[in-house]
Amino acid sequence: MRPLLGVTVVSLEQAIAGPYASRQLADLGARVIKVERPGAGDFARSYDSRVRGLSSHFVWANRNKESLTLDIKDPRGRDVLLRLIAGADVFLQNLAPGAAARAGLGAEELRARHPRLIVCDISGYGAPGPYEGRKAYDLLVQSEAGLLSVTGTPEAVAKAGIAVSDIAAGMYAYSSVLGALLERGRTGAGTHLDVSMLEATVEWMGFPLYYAHDGAGPPPRAGAAHATIFPYGPFAAGDGKVVLMAVQNEREWRAFCATFLGRPELAWHPRFATNADRDAHREELGGLIAARFAELTGDAAVELLSAVPVAGARVNTLAEVWEHPQLAARGRWHEVATPAGPVRAPAPPGPTGGAPRMDPVPALGEHTRAILGELGLSGDEVETLIADGVA
Repeated sequence: MRPLLGVTVVSLEQAIAGPYASRQLADLGARVIKVERPGAGDFARSYDSRVRGLSSHFVWANRNKESLTLDIKDPRGRDVLLRLIAGADVFLQNLAPGAAARAGLGAEELRARHPRLIVCDISGYGAPGPYEGRKAYDLLVQSEAGLLSVTGTPEAVAKAGIAVSDIAAGMYAYSSVLGALLERGRTGAGTHLDVSMLEATVEWMGFPLYYAHDGAGPPPRAGAAHATIFPYGPFAAGDGKVVLMAVQNEREWRAFCATFLGRPELAWHPRFATNADRDAHREELGGLIAARFAELTGDAAVELLSAVPVAGARVNTLAEVWEHPQLAARGRWHEVATPAGPVRAPAPPGPTGGAPRMDPVPALGEHTRAILGELGLSGDEVETLIADGVA
């Protein structure tokens, strides 16, 4: 399923939000030309070296792309970029606030030249506004959006273990570009998309925001447990394996008491009869449930929960996720080439027909000569730009 075959995306991108958005478009068949700084490239290339010497962040967010190195501060490099954009369907950028506009790559200027162009700007806070010029990294935006305030334990806030705000912005940029392509097919006109990490994260904060509506208190920080539903959280089995289980309604609660706990009378106990009662008496009820989990192995606990039936899940390590039996059964793992050799990668969620697009993660500047040649530059011109550090 490659519905975006024939669509060209020029992406002046770095870190996660921009690259993650363009990778989704590439997964669906778009040609993505990733513009990077000569010599250093996208700084996410050097975040770590955990994938055979390559950055885990970069390998994750940059398959299916072509890498072109350009110094856009040099007039020659900027001219090449403008020529590329002239033939593109989408221009996506997530540079520092105001950098694209200062380089003559603002949405208004570009769309005046190319009315069919879709311009997608990704930033921390959007413009205008008092935060317009602020630098924004994922953890800072998690904090501004209130995510940290509802994550962690009663004693301390905690960040999410993944780049939630970057991913949220990347996915809204991706879906917005898809919508803009459909709209352009109907009207013939491109558009300007302005995606902010703050607004994307605040949209995902809908439940706690409404829970605290009209000045009400926020949901309590409950670690890995649910903030307002109980029992819904982790329990340690007798073999040390942690199992997360969830009771969602009174029917499940009664079955859980009878089948898992072996104490059907608890279902009607006045301190545990409703979710509000159970939530109010978490410590007492949690001790009873923990004692039962301690009698079982992790595997036995999960099987018994399934028999109730009540939802349960192992709290897997990352090594266990790589070998997850459900992912294996559905054939989700494929190989993608990288400059350091092939690595496994999960197929994009959703499409079921045919093999997913798993083109390589590019080396820095790997496609520079080919792309410049497509623009009509002679071999001597290309080599001069490379020798001068412009490409």
